[in-house]
Amino acid sequence: MIKRAIVVSSAFLLCASVSAISVSGQTSRPPLLQDIKIAKEEPIPGPTPLVKKTGSSSPTSAPPGLAVSRRTSVAALAEIDIPGNSGIIIESERGTLVFESYPDEAFNPASNVKVATAYAVLKTFGPDFRFITGVWTDGKVDLETATLTGNLYVSGRDPIFGYEHGMAIANELNRLGIRKIEGNVFVTGNFVMNYNGSASRSGYTLINTMDGGKRGASANRAWDSYLMNSGKFKPGLVVPSVTTTGSVDVSGIPGGAKLLFSHESAPMREILKVTLSYSNNFLSEKLGEMLGGTPAVERIVRRDIGASEEQFSLQTSSGLGINRVTARAQLALLKRTKKLLEGHEMKLSDILPVAGIDDGTLRGRFGGDLYAGSVVGKTGTLRRTDNGVSSLSGEFVTNQGKFLFVIFNQRGGVGRFRNFQNLLIPLAQGALGGAKPMAYAPVHMERRLAKTRIKYPERSRISLDEE
Repeated sequence: MIKRAIVVSSAFLLCASVSAISVSGQTSRPPLLQDIKIAKEEPIPGPTPLVKKTGSSSPTSAPPGLAVSRRTSVAALAEIDIPGNSGIIIESERGTLVFESYPDEAFNPASNVKVATAYAVLKTFGPDFRFITGVWTDGKVDLETATLTGNLYVSGRDPIFGYEHGMAIANELNRLGIRKIEGNVFVTGNFVMNYNGSASRSGYTLINTMDGGKRGASANRAWDSYLMNSGKFKPGLVVPSVTTTGSVDVSGIPGGAKLLFSHESAPMREILKVTLSYSNNFLSEKLGEMLGGTPAVERIVRRDIGASEEQFSLQTSSGLGINRVTARAQLALLKRTKKLLEGHEMKLSDILPVAGIDDGTLRGRFGGDLYAGSVVGKTGTLRRTDNGVSSLSGEFVTNQGKFLFVIFNQRGGVGRFRNFQNLLIPLAQGALGGAKPMAYAPVHMERRLAKTRIKYPERSRISLDEE
C-alpha cells in the first residue's frame, strides 16, 4: 500500500540511502519517497580523470582551460544566468537545437541514473515482465484439520513484495484449506519483503504478516487497500490467517518439494513508474541486480547510445555516489528510451512522473493551470556529493511540439539549482509557443501495484488465476 508508505517531509526529497527496517509485523513499510540522508559511507568526491571542472560559481565565467560554450536559437535564453557548474541541452523532438551549455562535459547526474537502469531493464526483460514468488511444500495437507504437516518454502526476488503480498499468500493457503503449518518456513536468499535486504528478517516479517494473531494494523490496512485497488473487495470477506509452529530459515528449494502456486508481481512497467516517480534507491539497485549489477547497466546503455567511458560512467544503479554522464549522453539515452517505449506502444509518461499530476518528486513542480501536465521527467539530488548536485531531464510539450531536455547542475546549493530549473523550463516553453498539457490519464500508484495475480501449475486440478 503506497498511501501509508508516502510519509513525505518535502515533495522534493529524493536519492536517500535506505533506512534499516524493523522485522516485526507491527511496523509500516518504509516510504517510497526516501529522505536525503548524509551517510558516513557516502563517498567523498576527489580528483578523477573522468571529470573535468566545468565552471565556476559565476555564471558568466568559463571553466579553466575551456572557452565559453553556449548556443541557443531562442533569444530569451541567450543571457539567462546559470548557477554553479552546469551541463544543459534542449532539443526539439526532431533534433533541432534550442539551447546548450557545456553539453559534452561530464557531471554527476544523481538519480537521473535511474533512467539508465530503467532502460536496461526494459531492454532486457520488457514492460510485461513480472517477478514470481513461488510457494512450495514438502509436506501433506489434512483438510479436516486445515493443517499442512511439513515445511513451506518461499522463493523469489520481487523487490516490491510487501504486507499485502504476504497476506495474499496467506489468503491463497486458506483457499487450499491450510490454516496451520506444522513445520518450518524457508525463504530463498534473494527474498525481499518491505524493502529489507535481509532474507532472514524478511522471512520473519512474512510469517508475522500471515499470522492474524501477530499481524499489525499496518499489514491489515495494506490488505484492505490492495483489495479496493485491485477490485477484489467483497462484503463479508474473511481476513486470511496462517499460523506456523516452526522457525524461519534461509534455504534453497529441495528437489522433492511441490509447487503449490506462484504470486506474480505487477508488470515491470508499473514497477518502473513507481520507482522513478518516487526515485526509490532500494528498488533501483534491486532492478540493476537483475542484470548483473551496475556494470551491466553501464555496458548496455553505453553500447546502445554509442558513448565512451568519459561520456557515461556509473558507480551505482540508483544515482547515489559519484557517477559521471554528459548532458549529450543523457539526451541520447532519453531518445533511445523513447524509441524503446514506442516499440511497446508506450510513452515516457508511462514510466516517468508527469509534473504537477503524479505523486512523487515532481508532484509540486511545474504545476498550476499553465504548466501542469506539460513536463515529464526525472529529478536527481545529492546534497553532499560533488558539493551539491541537482538534475532534471525529460520532455516538455509546447504548442510547437515536444522537446527533450537535460539539466545537470553541480557544485552549489540544491535549492538554487531547483529554482533555476523551475525558471528555465517554463521560460523555454513560453518562447516556444507556450506550455501544452500532454495527453495523459493518471493512474494512482496503489492501483498500479495492485495488478498482481496468483498462478497455479498448469497440471494442477485447481485453477484460481486472478488477473
